[in-house]
Amino acid sequence: MRRDIQPNERAYSSKEAAETVGIATPTVRKYGQILERNGYEFLKDGDRRIFVQSDLEALKALRDTEKPLDDTAKTLVVQQAERLEGSDKKEIAVSDTYQDLPSDPSQIKEILMVLVKELAATREMNVQLTSDMASMKTKVSQLQQDHHVISSSIGNSAQRTNSKIEKLMEMQTAQYEQLLQDEKEKSEQLRREIQMMREEQQREWRSLNTRIEVEVSKPKEKWGGFLSLFRK
Repeated sequence: MRRDIQPNERAYSSKEAAETVGIATPTVRKYGQILERNGYEFLKDGDRRIFVQSDLEALKALRDTEKPLDDTAKTLVVQQAERLEGSDKKEIAVSDTYQDLPSDPSQIKEILMVLVKELAATREMNVQLTSDMASMKTKVSQLQQDHHVISSSIGNSAQRTNSKIEKLMEMQTAQYEQLLQDEKEKSEQLRREIQMMREEQQREWRSLNTRIEVEVSKPKEKWGGFLSLFRK
């Protein structure tokens, strides 16, 4: 049982200890396992280790050592045992001081009055802390509501933006389809015009062939008319 913790001493989580010592959080867990394996005691909240200043110093010692980690851990365990033994002696010495309490009733009354005032002050502080906690809860609740409102506003804005984007995409798709249809119609019109030109050309060639055949079938003396076909 740890008895070397000072009143109001700050406690650190593994992450906070890592940031304070300047190592990674997994390294803090590794050092903690090595220390416990060699007999070191940590404060625990369930399975989680809670670190105080003396524990941070132990982590720093493991961080900076050039010896094997287990050897350094054993030295730290010995130092912790000596520190805990010193705490036991201090508790005993403090308990012995109660034998020196005054036997005069008036002095005892004065001491009790001081204790009553301190108790009243502590109760007043507790009331103030309770009030502060209630105020903090109210602020947290308000912040949560504000967060909900902001999230809803962002969600609605995103929905409107997506709607506009979808409409723009639909308009662009419609315009593209219309342009494609126009190009198809132009291509079809051009195909028809080319076809008509080919048909017209074929008709002219058939007419020319017919005229040639007619001229060829005439007597030779009339071939001068045949040759006139090519003079036109």
